[in-house]
Amino acid sequence: MSPRDLLLGSFRAALAAADPLKIVPQHLPQPPKGRTLVVGAGKAAAAMALAVEQNWPADALLDGLVITRYQHGLLTNRITVIEAGHPVPDQSGEKAALEILRRVKTLTKDDLLLALVSGGGSSLLALPVEGLAMDDLKNVTKQMLMSGAPIQDMNTVRKHLSAIQGGRLAAACRAQIVALVISDVTGDDPTHIASGPCAPDPTTYQDALDILGRYAIRAPKPVTEHLTRGAAGEIPETPKPGNRIFARVENRVIATAQTALQAAAQFFIAHDIHPAILGDSVTGEAREVAKVYGALAREVKQHGLPWQPPVALISGGECTVTVKGKGRGGRCAEFLLSLAIDLDGAESIHALACDTDGIDGSEDNAGAILAPDALKRAIKKKLDAAALLENNDGHGFFSPLDDLVVTGPTRTNVNDYRVILVL
Repeated sequence: MSPRDLLLGSFRAALAAADPLKIVPQHLPQPPKGRTLVVGAGKAAAAMALAVEQNWPADALLDGLVITRYQHGLLTNRITVIEAGHPVPDQSGEKAALEILRRVKTLTKDDLLLALVSGGGSSLLALPVEGLAMDDLKNVTKQMLMSGAPIQDMNTVRKHLSAIQGGRLAAACRAQIVALVISDVTGDDPTHIASGPCAPDPTTYQDALDILGRYAIRAPKPVTEHLTRGAAGEIPETPKPGNRIFARVENRVIATAQTALQAAAQFFIAHDIHPAILGDSVTGEAREVAKVYGALAREVKQHGLPWQPPVALISGGECTVTVKGKGRGGRCAEFLLSLAIDLDGAESIHALACDTDGIDGSEDNAGAILAPDALKRAIKKKLDAAALLENNDGHGFFSPLDDLVVTGPTRTNVNDYRVILVL
């Protein structure tokens, strides 16, 4: 099997371990006395909803509404699937979120709310608090996406601008709640996944204000006024840990980056390659993380330490990119381009970095593959790797080399998958 096939095969194994159609059925609760309302938001929402439909008793009352990203929908019968904007929210998501909140408020103590939560839900389940417009939410989201802020910080702000996130969906419900959660954040804490619609929120309005200041976000006046009023105690906080609301809520994390990495590791073992899992919660600037991993790969290749080749260095998590250029490309392509420059054509070292949701940044590729001869091929095509990296244009490097990985929507999301194969 070629290095390229090994890399792609391991990625497919990681995706299979996070497939909602396989995972959701084993975690479904028993139907209640009354009806079951299914709601949800995220890139996996449609696949999760379909899995519920396929495995729910035909004679049990079931209906619902979930929101997913454009082009991520699936045909369902009992649960409506709405497509909306991601990573920047839009009116379609706002309208659907308002309808979800309305339906949740109709539930009684005999009913069940089954919430399907996955990565991407923060922008898809977008319902600004009273006094804020969707344009205000879009403005702040766009700036934070460019700032290099980690997702936890972004979601702290979002939760305090939302009428439905930060535990507020749970607060609006009188029924028992079971939330099935596919984690796309480091640490797998439900409060950070899709901004925790059914989870207690330990953060505050003041935290949100501090984050805007830390990343020099020039928020619209209504946003800063709302957060300032909240910090002054003029607006109720989000529901906190220990609130009695959550006595009837179960947040059940059913898929994580770690499960995906373990599946990839088993794939390499089956092909007589030692897997070394370096962590499922790797964060930091993508280009800087790449230099650390490049040094490790060279140590393995040159000195056989801490492992003798062949070795697959596997990692997950969510790196960030502080966007200063105008190029096309996400954090996975940026990681690989920086790694290419760092390795400088080192023989027998191959790599792949892909987002498990199938979308790296704003393009249609999941990520890319790095081969040892990539820089040589790039020079022949008159591509300046350093200049492209400076312009945040990893896509512009790997696309002409035909080294992009295109999967289409995977309808799941357990963060990034990276592997460096040292042969």
